[in-house]
Amino acid sequence: MNCTVRWGGPTGMSFHAETGSGHLVSMDGAPEGGGRNLAPRPMEMVLLGTGACTAYDVVLILRKSQQDVRDCEVSLHAERALADPKVFTAIKMHFVVVGKGLKANLVERAIKLSHDKYCSATAMLGKSATIAIDWEIKEAV
Repeated sequence: MNCTVRWGGPTGMSFHAETGSGHLVSMDGAPEGGGRNLAPRPMEMVLLGTGACTAYDVVLILRKSQQDVRDCEVSLHAERALADPKVFTAIKMHFVVVGKGLKANLVERAIKLSHDKYCSATAMLGKSATIAIDWEIKEAV
């Protein structure tokens, strides 16, 4: 896996990245750090990447379990250390899984498998942060 991150120049703290798969992503800093708040912060990207990584796993596992999953959302709330490096110290993940006749034990299993086995991002962040997970199922209309 490769990417290139390039500083946007001397008038701010924006960065532009190109992924190895050819996609472009922008990031920016907070105004108090010289940024202009035009894009997500780099650490927000780490958190949202973690959410996408685990949600991806959950959907894939549920599909393989023949579950009629229609939507999967994970809300993440993270706390960071006060001193540098300001690593994540605690992360709370709340999953909302929507589908037709979803079996609670299979949803729970999918989330657990993602957390314990498949999600690389969760595994990495779990080295510095405690991760709490809860979930709910909503019936699709």
